[in-house]
Amino acid sequence: MTTIASNGIAGTASGLRRLYFVRFGFAIVWALVMFTTASDLGPLAVTLLVLYPVFDVAAAIVDARASRTTGSPALLYVNIAVSLLTAAGVAAACASGIPAVLRVWGAWAVVAGLVQLIVGATRRTMGGQWPMIISGAISVLAGGSFVIGASADDPTLTNAAGYAVPGGIFFLISAIRLGRAANGGRHTVNA
Repeated sequence: MTTIASNGIAGTASGLRRLYFVRFGFAIVWALVMFTTASDLGPLAVTLLVLYPVFDVAAAIVDARASRTTGSPALLYVNIAVSLLTAAGVAAACASGIPAVLRVWGAWAVVAGLVQLIVGATRRTMGGQWPMIISGAISVLAGGSFVIGASADDPTLTNAAGYAVPGGIFFLISAIRLGRAANGGRHTVNA
């Protein structure tokens, strides 16, 4: 591997590591606040529900910028578009009630999870990506459960709030595992 490629991987890993630590913190704080308001669609819940995909847009933009030297950010642009549509969709769905929100949230979790899984798989040589791959797969399954849960007799947003916690933990694990690549260590590490 050339020095330029090594520097590119180290720079990308360092940027992603910082981003993943921020994403962990955001996810945990968001979930804790969301749990307090998950039973109804008051102003705080609506704000939080729209904020989460908007934050995902910002994170994908930072991710795309950080990873320019190590591959195509095309899937991250897909994620940006999907998350922007989700923010608008969730805002509109809030007027129709929790079942509509869960359907939009579930569809987003499926698509965003697929993107995360594929991006993680393409970054395996960098290291620290198995948590992202697993998190993406879990997101796909969780998204399906949100859509199904929308048909329950008394649906709540508790599962949506809970969805952020394991995602945040996987970001933390990945950030820790990216430390070696960020410090210019060996880059053929298993993801």
